[in-house]
Order: sequence, then structure tokens, then C-alpha cells
Amino acid sequence: MSPDFDVAHAVRTLRAADPALARLIDRAGPCRYRVRPAQNPFHSLAESIAYQQLHGRAAAAIFARVRAIYAPRRFPTPEMFLATPDEALRAAGLSRAKLAAMRDLAAKTADGTIPSLVRLRRMDDEEIIERLTEVRGIGRWTAEMLLMFRLGRPDVLPATDFGVRKGYSIAFRKRAMPAPKALLAHGERWRPFRSVAAWYLWRAADLDGKMTGGRA
Repeated sequence: MSPDFDVAHAVRTLRAADPALARLIDRAGPCRYRVRPAQNPFHSLAESIAYQQLHGRAAAAIFARVRAIYAPRRFPTPEMFLATPDEALRAAGLSRAKLAAMRDLAAKTADGTIPSLVRLRRMDDEEIIERLTEVRGIGRWTAEMLLMFRLGRPDVLPATDFGVRKGYSIAFRKRAMPAPKALLAHGERWRPFRSVAAWYLWRAADLDGKMTGGRA
């Protein structure tokens, strides 16, 4: 599903704002930034926690086993999750740290700390990040991924992301990756479409050899 903003217009705006980014856009081609709409914040954030620091296939297998505990439901309510014994969730493959994070997420969803999807859609980005990072195991990066790929927000720049920083160093021919603060400073010229700029910076790593002759 496409984001709820005009991606083509975003690309034109970025081209005009930054010649170096325009060169990356030319090499990378059309923007294929897509959004997987959030079904509910608890499900989306629990999945993000499951995937942290794991290969995608391994994380997917663990998350599928967690969901299977509650079949035929697609995913439990926070209250159902809190009522599930640790042994069952640990047997599905959740580490102690991830189980603790998911239980905290469930508790904070149940008590309203984590807003409903309807409320999230009315909140601004920083307010959402502030709320979500109250949960154990959820940092700014996880919140930014939800903003970009579940809520389709157009102006998110995950400046601590390794791939984004690496892509910047490639696209802008820098010997070292930028510090997050420096990346954010440069990224001011990409507003209000920093999410699309980040998508292209991720693509830069795939084009590394073509863009830099093999020099990272």
C-alpha cells in the first residue's frame, strides 16, 4: 500500500532541494516506498520487539509460534497476552528480555499509555515517539519504523539507523558515516519528506559499487 502522501511530489521536492540526493534518485530509480497499515499498535509493536536483533526468518518463525498459541485468533488482546504463562511464551522462542518487553507493552496498552490506532493517527510524530518509548525494549528507532512503515508518516529521518548513515556516506561520498546529529542537520533540507529521503539512503547501499566504484 502506498503512503498517504504523494510520493512523486516528494521525489520532485527532494530533487530540487539537494543535488547530491537527486543523483542518488537518478541511479536508484522510482521510489517503491510502501506501507503495511497497522492493524493495531499492540500487534505491530509486539512484532517489532520479536524481530529485534534476529535474522528475519528466525524472528518470523518465533512470532508465528507466538501467534499459534492463540489460534484461530490472528493475535491476542493485551489482556490475553498478560494471562498467558511465561512457560508457553518461552517455549515459542521468546527470550526473557523480549518476553519482559512484550508484557510491558501489553500492560501499557491495556492501561492506555499506548494509544489506540485512531488516537495515534491524530498525534504528531514526536508525541508518538515519546509515548511508545515509555515501553521497555522500545527505543526511538522502533517508534520511527512504526511511523514510517505502519502509519505512513512522510517526514521521519531515522538518524541512528546504520543503513541510513551508511547510505549517506555512499551517496555523499564521505569517508566516514555521519554522526546522527550531523545527519539530522543536513536532513533539514529534505523536509517535509525525510521518510522518502531515508528510503533512498537505504537504497544507496544496494548501489554501492555502481555509485562509488566500490569505495564505501
